Amino acid sequence: MLSAVSAVAAGVALTGSPTSARARADFTPARHKEDAWFDELPGKHRVFIDSAATESVSSALLYAGNLFTANKSGYGLEDGDIATVVCLRHNGTVFAYTDTIWSKYGKALADSAKYVNPRSTEPPTANPQRNIASLAKRGVHFAVCGLATRRIAGQIATAVSGNTDEIHKELIANLVPNGHLMAAGVVATTRAQEYGYSILVA
Repeated sequence: MLSAVSAVAAGVALTGSPTSARARADFTPARHKEDAWFDELPGKHRVFIDSAATESVSSALLYAGNLFTANKSGYGLEDGDIATVVCLRHNGTVFAYTDTIWSKYGKALADSAKYVNPRSTEPPTANPQRNIASLAKRGVHFAVCGLATRRIAGQIATAVSGNTDEIHKELIANLVPNGHLMAAGVVATTRAQEYGYSILVA
């Protein structure tokens, strides 16, 4: 038999759940023009792969490729049927810039993300994540953290005695193909869920 306290607690739980469910069902998130591209990507399924660490970016890109492969072999779906976004945020943000940036600021970028070049003792002079371009051609898009981009611009400026604002503009002008600068990577991750993307963490 339930005690009075248990019964009251159970009653609160029972009456509280439907109210909470109704509140969730009735909620419609606001839409902003900065996020409209999430809804413009074609596809029968939507996947957002979150990558915040230097070492997780390779896994995120591998997952993106695997999604295409498995959906093709298991369901007969083409690349364009899977709207795929990889988020490059926090330390992973350094890989969101083209070879132009890496050739100019490779050491500063590697130092910023504590990235160690496995192929050489010298800092990279090209984006180490070579398959970004090929995945972009297959339709993968990249959400780039704006807060981290600003931080990285400052770190580069300190390293090369440059101007943070100018380097910041340079970084934004040289995002990887299908790159979208977001206010922050964490904002991109939450917005993607509001647009119906399944979240996969690398």
